[in-house]
Amino acid sequence: MTTFRGPSFQLVEQVSFEEFEFGAGIAGRATPLLVKGAVRHWPAWENWSFNNLADLCDTQASKVVSSFQTGLTEQGATRQRADLAVAPYLRELGRAAQVPPSDPARALLSLARRARLVPGEPFLLNWSRMDFIPDRVYLQQWDMLARLPRLRHDFPMRRLWPGLRKTWEYAFIGPADTLSGLHCDFPNNWFCQVRGTKEFILFTRDQTPHLSVATKYDWGATLSEVDISRLDQQPGVRDRFEQARGLYARVEAGDALFIPKRTWHAVVALEPSISIGIFGLTPGEIVIGGGIATARDLLHRAHLYRWGNCTCHQAQPA
Repeated sequence: MTTFRGPSFQLVEQVSFEEFEFGAGIAGRATPLLVKGAVRHWPAWENWSFNNLADLCDTQASKVVSSFQTGLTEQGATRQRADLAVAPYLRELGRAAQVPPSDPARALLSLARRARLVPGEPFLLNWSRMDFIPDRVYLQQWDMLARLPRLRHDFPMRRLWPGLRKTWEYAFIGPADTLSGLHCDFPNNWFCQVRGTKEFILFTRDQTPHLSVATKYDWGATLSEVDISRLDQQPGVRDRFEQARGLYARVEAGDALFIPKRTWHAVVALEPSISIGIFGLTPGEIVIGGGIATARDLLHRAHLYRWGNCTCHQAQPA
């Protein structure tokens, strides 16, 4: 994809942890915000290493096993998931994280290019970075805090989501070159990066006409047909995508990214990573958004709504 120009991007607005005042007002924000260094002030920064989490898994009375995603599920055919022990996977990631990247400049936006940008300056991304097949085994959307509840005390949930809100938390743990495909979620999300670095491309709601909304089903999310790992195989989708105007964030270990509800985003891991998405919903959002999502899910499981074209079940052969 070296000849693909792609959408025009600007940097996501960012502030330091010391500059930002966490509070209820964030939920009304319509654009993403990167809070640099936030996680470094919370216990997870000390406690959530790959090996520490593996040790905690090993102390449980029964072996901690989870369902692992293989490859990309938001676009293309969903593959069969594998049920694997979590601790050995974490230890392998810990070993991989000790190896420096072979090419530090291999990124959608290199640090050197980023340093030359001025606030508000539009830029293009290096799409030749997407030269890998997204086939990694990925512990995506793991309900880790339910399985290891003592970890819940390592994040200030009430500070992130003050007031009358319920939170749902999902961990994303995997090697370099994992990819979460382009999608948007119905709740607001604090995406907290504990280990490793990830690149985000994001699009506000008004860019939806350029993003080829898909019919593939996912609970709580709307998916795009834009597969950033194979844009050269999607000429029509790619041409529409090129008209979009996006935002870019490099989310490094210790950072927290606020993603407003219905904001489109795709995520590429530069390094072995531990991340957690903390979704905060008001009672009204639970009743309306959650109610609609639950009704669709019941229809889906009854084979009455997009069965066989979803992220939760392996694609059936044609």
